[in-house]
Amino acid sequence: MTEEFLAHQASIGNGPSTPRPEWHFPGLVPSDRRCVVAARWLRAHDAGVAPAVVLSATWERALEVVPLEVLRPQSVDVSPGLSELD
Repeated sequence: MTEEFLAHQASIGNGPSTPRPEWHFPGLVPSDRRCVVAARWLRAHDAGVAPAVVLSATWERALEVVPLEVLRPQSVDVSPGLSELD
């Protein structure tokens, strides 16, 4: 997550930064790593604020919404060890 992405989402009525204690959801902050709905990611991309994506962790069906040629320039690699992601 980036500050720009989270601000954009709030501006369009999606508030992932808002804590929801009833769902045990603390709210997202910049640098969090979370799954993003493909349509929301594409809308953020079109606004110039899409966060990076890890293609190896992206569900193949996302390609029904976002073309691979749009995702590739936004992709980042991560090492296989999850402990290195902290």
